[in-house]
Amino acid sequence: MTVQELINRIKEKTGIDIPPEYTCDQLITGRPEMEVKKVAVTFMATVDVIREAVRQGVNVIITHEPTWFNGMDRMDWVQEDPVYLEKKKLIEENQIAVWRFHDHMHMGNADEIYTGFDREFGWGAYRTEVTDTAKYKEEDPEKAEFWKRFGAIYQIPATTLSDLAQFFKEKTGLDVIQIVGDPRMRVERVSVLVGGGSLGLGREEAPMIQMFRENIDVAVCGDITEWTLSAYVRDAAMMGMNKGMVVLGHERSEEWGMKYLTDWLQDILEGIPAVFIDAKEPFMYL
Repeated sequence: MTVQELINRIKEKTGIDIPPEYTCDQLITGRPEMEVKKVAVTFMATVDVIREAVRQGVNVIITHEPTWFNGMDRMDWVQEDPVYLEKKKLIEENQIAVWRFHDHMHMGNADEIYTGFDREFGWGAYRTEVTDTAKYKEEDPEKAEFWKRFGAIYQIPATTLSDLAQFFKEKTGLDVIQIVGDPRMRVERVSVLVGGGSLGLGREEAPMIQMFRENIDVAVCGDITEWTLSAYVRDAAMMGMNKGMVVLGHERSEEWGMKYLTDWLQDILEGIPAVFIDAKEPFMYL
């Protein structure tokens, strides 16, 4: 199987084919005609991930996030930068193809990042739908699909914000976890906005609208902007409202989709081995 054949099969399975000019899902390094020998899947092809891939005999890396430090993996601005040049040298010397699997992964028949999240944390049974899709359609038919696919909503067994944060801290291996709100508050209805979802996906007010309309107690977030959702939740908590927030970060909220991608790929790979390499939480805490 060639790299291009693998890419084609993956796109076909997602059920969506986004024109190349409208997606970041591109072959970042390597050649389409390369033979696929062993595949690694990861949140991001960091230098550590690449080195581990080499150690395991991988020649194709499927990465969710950029290799070249910007959303579309543009390289025009970095051609003389030693960080880029050394990383590029590492990839080329080991003849590794890197393919970006982001938009098709989120926008296909199912958002496979959330599928992995549900499996990792055991929350699949708690998943629920938005409360009134008809209302969303009536207000703005063109945006109804946006709200249907915006994040995920869960009805979990009653707990506290503190215990929920501790649950995620233990499961993700985070040394530090950020929260907003009263640690003792009661939590049952949770929205999960992985990665950049908590920034609103182009509508920075979207997480707050969802929290109000869907009666969300706690938002579990990837990225944050301190003047949007975290400020909204903080003000709500200061006024005694039952609102909270847990911040996992982009990587720790999305890595799990890549972890379980190895299972999703089995019928595509036809016996070609696939491994998961954890990109790991990017920060150290002093």
